Amino acid sequence: MSRHNFVTIADLSKDDLMYLISMAEEFEKHPNRELLKGRVVATLFFEPSTRTQLSFQTAANRLGARVIGFSDAKTSSTTKGETLKDTILMVSNYADIIVMRHFIEGAAQYASEVAPVPIVNAGDGAHMHPSQCLLDLYSIYKTQGRLDNLNIYLVGDLKYGRTVHSLIMAMRHFNPTFHFVAPRELAMPEEYKLYCREHGIRYQEHTAFNEKVIADADILYMTRVQKERFSDLMEYERVKNIYILRNSMLASAKPNMKILHPLPRVNEIAYDVDANPHAYYIQQAKNGLFAREAIYCHCLGIGLDEIKADTTILDVD
Repeated sequence: MSRHNFVTIADLSKDDLMYLISMAEEFEKHPNRELLKGRVVATLFFEPSTRTQLSFQTAANRLGARVIGFSDAKTSSTTKGETLKDTILMVSNYADIIVMRHFIEGAAQYASEVAPVPIVNAGDGAHMHPSQCLLDLYSIYKTQGRLDNLNIYLVGDLKYGRTVHSLIMAMRHFNPTFHFVAPRELAMPEEYKLYCREHGIRYQEHTAFNEKVIADADILYMTRVQKERFSDLMEYERVKNIYILRNSMLASAKPNMKILHPLPRVNEIAYDVDANPHAYYIQQAKNGLFAREAIYCHCLGIGLDEIKADTTILDVD
């Protein structure tokens, strides 16, 4: 297989997505291998992260790679005025693949155009989060047994939420019905509603959030209101606690319904929901390991047949 960048989910076909999900399934069976032994992975996080950064690093370690990089841009030469182009070119001298999170929309695309090694977008501003999207798809597939014909409710910060923007693009292949639940200040941007119309994706918009509204959901995808995206903190204070999912709101939920959240949560899911069988966000985060192992292999030209034929499985009881 040839090498690939992983910058946007919009570039992937239905077959591509299902292929990556099959790879993730293989890694869930046996996550510890040496498929990347001798390779170097660089993780460049210009913006804070816990789950994404640690799961990318863990995925690299579990596949036998070595990891370099930084988790705070203040420790890099960007503080001296080094451009993103020069940072990417320099790190490309040392690594076989670069995982990058950046606060500027389009930064990962730009990096992919100048880098001689594959670039993985670990989130660029409020734009895209394709690796989170893949683990979301894998979580939906695992819990529902399918991706087709689902009612998916997206709740909270739909204006700045890059995870929901990516999910809309990925689900265009699977005939979903979306429900956008948000206050007017955080409504789904018009460009993504236009995308839905252009691709025949059904959607409805709601401002109310209650037991009745979410009763028909197959997937209830909660998001936090992202303080770091607001230029007006007064606006943030007005909307930060507008939607809180409580255990009492799940009495009418469909038996198959699962609650997802890209995390971290703040106040939008009450802690009394955690023990409810509909809650799946902790398992969802774990699925990120398997999805990101699949992404590394996809980007470095390692196919599903090679993964299945791998004899360097290191799992122990």
